[in-house]
Amino acid sequence: MSHDRLLIYGAYGYTGELIARQAVADGRSPVLSGRNAAKVAALAQELGLDARPFDLGGDTIAGQLADIDVVLHCAGPFVETAPAMVEACIATGTHYLDITGEIDVFEHVFARDADARETSAVLCPGAGFDVVPTDCLAAALAAALPDATTLALGFDSRSGLSPGTAKTSVDGLAGGGRVRRNGRIVKVPLAADVREIDFGNGLKPAMTIPWGDVATAYYSTRIPNVAVYMPMSSARIRQVKWLNWVRPVFALSPVKNFLKARAGQVRGPDTATRARHGTYVWGEVRNAAGDIRVGRVHVANGYDVTIHASLALAQRLLTDAPAGGAYTPSKLAGAAFVETLPGSGTIQITDA
Repeated sequence: MSHDRLLIYGAYGYTGELIARQAVADGRSPVLSGRNAAKVAALAQELGLDARPFDLGGDTIAGQLADIDVVLHCAGPFVETAPAMVEACIATGTHYLDITGEIDVFEHVFARDADARETSAVLCPGAGFDVVPTDCLAAALAAALPDATTLALGFDSRSGLSPGTAKTSVDGLAGGGRVRRNGRIVKVPLAADVREIDFGNGLKPAMTIPWGDVATAYYSTRIPNVAVYMPMSSARIRQVKWLNWVRPVFALSPVKNFLKARAGQVRGPDTATRARHGTYVWGEVRNAAGDIRVGRVHVANGYDVTIHASLALAQRLLTDAPAGGAYTPSKLAGAAFVETLPGSGTIQITDA
């Protein structure tokens, strides 16, 4: 490749547009892309950038990436869109980032590690809030207790959802819960485990959720047992548990399509809302002897983390990319990476 070029795919979506606008504010000139030519062209014209619309169907994607060094993929649901883009990036040796939090996407990408090594393409899914803060905290905790066998992670954020995240949540309802046990990802009921957790702002009831770290934390730490928690009121947790009885209904196409249509009407949080709502991130590791380490870090709003983390990782790949293969954010940029992001504090680890 003759020069550094970044392509943002899905640039007109809620998060993609935030990233594109921040890139311009940072003095960058990414190529904007997505399947809707009119929306891509309108945003590119406003920002003074090149537009390159294309669909992810067929076998023409690789041709669109011939002069691109890094793709930042922002078009979800990623379980539907990521495989084709990953395939094209591997074929062209283009580095790949996305902002997914979907377990199946992480597993798909890491299954392509050997293929990416052959073409020197770096694949790093989860380059945003899913899963940068929790992944960095997991890596720091593993370093603090190297023989840990169990890892619990969690976060407390109340800023609201974007349309894309809301649509992905519909798929999550149908899929149920998931945790990692003895190195393998297994299905469990929604809210399979409930415990009291101090995420950094007082004890709260929290339930397990099928968050991306169930996949990625294992690749970052090799800890074989992983669960992720999110705080909910006791009443809401009871409601979620009740959903286990009707969960198969959410997998029916008419129901899923209806819920996704409603999700598409969701408006993501505005700038003021994001500024008011930072995120408390928590983690805990235990070893066979019963030793415990607890870690916490306070970061900016999840969407702001996604904006700055994804662009920082893109810049890293543009200037100093490692050998090809599949990476987690902490493997690509180090456990302290989260501390460098605007609005982030330092990771604090203590004995329980």
